Formats: sequence, structure tokens, C-alpha cells
Amino acid sequence: MARADQRGFLELPWGMPLEEWPESLIVEVERGIGRHVVRFVELNRTYYALKELPPRIAEREYRLLTALNAEGMPTVEATGIVAERIGANGDELPSVLITRVLEFALPYRLILGRPMLPAPEASIRAALAELLVRLHLAGFFWGDCSLSNALFRRDAGALSAYLVDAETGEMHEKLSDGQRLHDVEIAEENIAGELYDLSAELERDVVADPGAFAEDVRARYERLWDELTQEETFRPGEGQRLEERLRRLNDLGFDVEEVELVSDGNQVRLKLHSKVVEPGHHRRRLLRLTGLDAQENQARRLLNDLTRYKAYLERTTNRPVTDAAAAGAWLSDVFEPTIASIPRELLAKRAAAEIFHEILEHRWFLSERAGRDVGLKKATESYIEQVLRTAPDEKLPMV
Repeated sequence: MARADQRGFLELPWGMPLEEWPESLIVEVERGIGRHVVRFVELNRTYYALKELPPRIAEREYRLLTALNAEGMPTVEATGIVAERIGANGDELPSVLITRVLEFALPYRLILGRPMLPAPEASIRAALAELLVRLHLAGFFWGDCSLSNALFRRDAGALSAYLVDAETGEMHEKLSDGQRLHDVEIAEENIAGELYDLSAELERDVVADPGAFAEDVRARYERLWDELTQEETFRPGEGQRLEERLRRLNDLGFDVEEVELVSDGNQVRLKLHSKVVEPGHHRRRLLRLTGLDAQENQARRLLNDLTRYKAYLERTTNRPVTDAAAAGAWLSDVFEPTIASIPRELLAKRAAAEIFHEILEHRWFLSERAGRDVGLKKATESYIEQVLRTAPDEKLPMV
């Protein structure tokens, strides 16, 4: 059962255990430590991860990943299952879950193993906490939250986390506080253990204190969960409190589809239900205006540049410009020419939105040093030579 590349999948040697597949078929990709045999293949310029699992578990994880994708959760994309495999000796072989490899995503071992991190260490903690909050909002109990079961993408100076292993998960209409806290406890224990293991493997400290690192993930989770779901009371004449709360949620990258206001005449109680708190505020706005799909912080940064360009258009034309018109002009005059100027062989270094963000950062640095705005063209040329050309490829981190 496959959603894409059916012909390519048919040509693979499914009658052999994954461990015995010829090296000519396998792509070596950096990955975390797992309990199951995993191999990577390339079909029609798309990379897939193949994981051997017992049939029932494979089908269950496929359904869970499909459901999470339908909810817009940050997870890998389940592409198919190969079931009822029979080996050359007639024995049954495990099923294989097929997922699409998440491009420009890094395992934590590669991030923390580098001498220079792609983002501040706190970004890893924040990204993992937000991922867990988002999954819990959707009613998903992970059951094995860990650094190994997540991947991290650059996100405008920060990181975004994606779930890559859901075999222990469960979907519910709504999680109880007990389920949520149990999931967080599992995460805290797993994270600390993984960091100690990685430090032992590399024979150096990868973080100052693994226990404190894991505790901070939990603390960040609790703060974000409270901000998104806690009730708030105010007097009937303090309607601005509602606007302030919703604005704070937007700043965190979340939208609220509806709120419940309960009034007893003397005070109003604001209730936010987890099912209507939706992440991706800036991503959706950027996608709606420009058609660009980016991470949340990247989208925020690109929208800021779009707003600046809109003000420039209004100033130079001396007339108002709609958001849609400004977005179209910004795409054709600013974003697309900038990305088109990047040499093709360097485009695997970063996602396009991350490249544009880093160029804006580089422009600011050069302008501060020069005492004037150096302009986007000069900043792009300098960024290509000074930053991008020597950066490692991250579209598909190879072993």
C-alpha cells in the first residue's frame, strides 16, 4: 500500500530482510538510535525511510502518522506499508513502514555533536517542548517522547521539532492532565538519559547538565500549555484583556478559532479549549499571501520584510498598497530574485526561507559594520561566499 512511487517501490527486493539489502540500493543518512532496522532509499529523487516492524505495529503507526498529518501536526509523512512479506526460505518477514525523509532536518546527535550549534542550545529545549504541547493539544499521547524520536529544522535562528516515531502513541479526543503529565515525565527521563549516553560516546559534555536540560523542557512545556489553555477572569469593562490574550497567543505563533466567555454580571471568565488552539499563525498568513511554506519563525521574519517592502512601495508611489499587491511585488522583486541568485550546487545547504532569513541577518551585520545599508544584492553576494559556500549540506545529512 503506497501513496506515491508505486512502480519504484515494486522493484525493491521485499523478499529480503532490510539488513541484507545490497549497498547499491541504500543511502547512508544520519539518524538517531532506534530499536528497529531502518534503511533509506532514493526513488525518483525522493528519499524514503524504511522501517521493519511487526505487522500490527506498522499498521498502527501508519494510521497514527496519517491522522497527525491530517491535523497539520509536525511529523514525518507516512507514505505506505509493505505487508505479508515472505522470505526466500518461505518464512514470514516483518512489515515495512515507509515514510518520506524530512528534508533539511537534523537529528539531535548531529546538532549537539557539532563544535558550532546551528541555533542556541535553548532552541532545542524550546522546540521539543512546543512539539509536545502541539501533540497534546491534538489529543495525541506520545508515550516515548525523546530526542531520538524527533528531528530538528532550522527556523530563523531557532529550531523547530518534528515527530518521527509514533509507534507507542495513542490518539484520544482529549488528554487528561494525568496523561499529559505522564507523557512529560517519560520525556524528561528519556532526554536526560540520551544526553548522558551521547556525552559518554563523544567523551565530552554535550550540555552543561543533562538533568537541568530535561527539567527545562518540562518547565517550558508547562509555561506554554498554561498560556494556551488557562482560564482568565476580568471585569466586563476590561474587554482589552481578551484582545491582549489573543495577541500574546498570536505572538507565540498560535491562533484561537473560538473562545468561550462566561459572565455572571460581576466578572467574565475566559475559557480556551485545547481543540480550538491552532498553531502556525504566521505560517498560514505567509502561505495565504505568497504561497511560500516556511517554519513559524521563518514566516514571521519574511512577513516582517514584506511589511517593510509594503511601506517602501507606499512611500515611493504615494498611495496605499494592499497586502496582496505588496506580497506579489515582494515575491517578484525581492524574494525570488534573491533565491535565484544562489548557485544551484549550494541550494542543498539550507531551505530557501532559511537562506533568505540568513541573508537578512548578514545584511544587518554588514550594514552595522559599514555604518550604512549595504543593500540586498551586496549582502547576498557576501553571504554566498562567506557563509553558505563553507556550510555543510543539510537537505539530507549523510553519514
